Amino acid sequence: MPLNLHLLRLFATVVQTGSFSRAAEVLYVSQPSISKGVRDFELQLGCRLLDRLPKGVKPTREGLALMRHADVLFAAERSAEEELRALRSLDSGSLRIGASTTIATYLLPDILSAFHSTHPGIDLQLVSANTHDIADLMIRHEIEIALVEGPVDDDGLISEAWLPDVMDVIVGHDHPFALAKEPISLTSIAKELFILRERGSGSREVVMQALAAHGIELTRTLEIGSTEAIKQLVAAGLGVSIVSRASIRDQLALGRLKAVAVQDLNIERTLWKLKTPGRIHIPAAAAFERLITPASKSADYSNGLSTISSK
Repeated sequence: MPLNLHLLRLFATVVQTGSFSRAAEVLYVSQPSISKGVRDFELQLGCRLLDRLPKGVKPTREGLALMRHADVLFAAERSAEEELRALRSLDSGSLRIGASTTIATYLLPDILSAFHSTHPGIDLQLVSANTHDIADLMIRHEIEIALVEGPVDDDGLISEAWLPDVMDVIVGHDHPFALAKEPISLTSIAKELFILRERGSGSREVVMQALAAHGIELTRTLEIGSTEAIKQLVAAGLGVSIVSRASIRDQLALGRLKAVAVQDLNIERTLWKLKTPGRIHIPAAAAFERLITPASKSADYSNGLSTISSK
């Protein structure tokens, strides 16, 4: 029997809101109608979808499985509605962009400004999170553009190389390494308190792989969920870190941070675009894609994305 999409919407809203009463408020229907609709849906499907608890509801195993499909279906519905609204022109609509923290903070502001100048009628929404979370949002069709700092191995996604990004070892201006005349040894780095991004971060994965390739095991680490916070801690004299060169230009210019050379350690990673197979871009997403696509392989990214955002 084909799924009844109306009943699916009732069920999904109950799960999202956590109760029948709140779902009724969201959908502007009566609570008895919601309760009856979910019961009818369970009878049609031949399984229990919700556990009714004293304080709210909880999806069963079958309910969770169905919700994964409901998320995709209703995201596709929203995308279709937005595409139909936007097909007339790029004068209206919205564009949801997800980006890893470093990309969102240091690479996208100029691009977003350029896009808004060209298409002021498009409402821009930017979600900043780690690579794992951005990939999850793309799989659930909750964003149209996904830019991340590490490759993602998932059958539901296609990873496309976007831009190169150099990563530097940084210390505070008073750190002994800042005064070194020669490149620092890898063993010296390993003895320092090393400040890392949180697990799930593409930056962390690249750094750990580079150090492991040289047989370096860190003995003292501190995890921070923000590159900006890492910069501030290192500038204050707490430990060392490895971050994107694009993220430290301001602090280097102020003299609060120093990038130091390390023997045999050169980290250049690739930043990635994530796409979902078979998904058709809405016009706003297609326009944004054109804006962030490098004009040539030889484009100079050492000063950020100025060659792209000035197009």
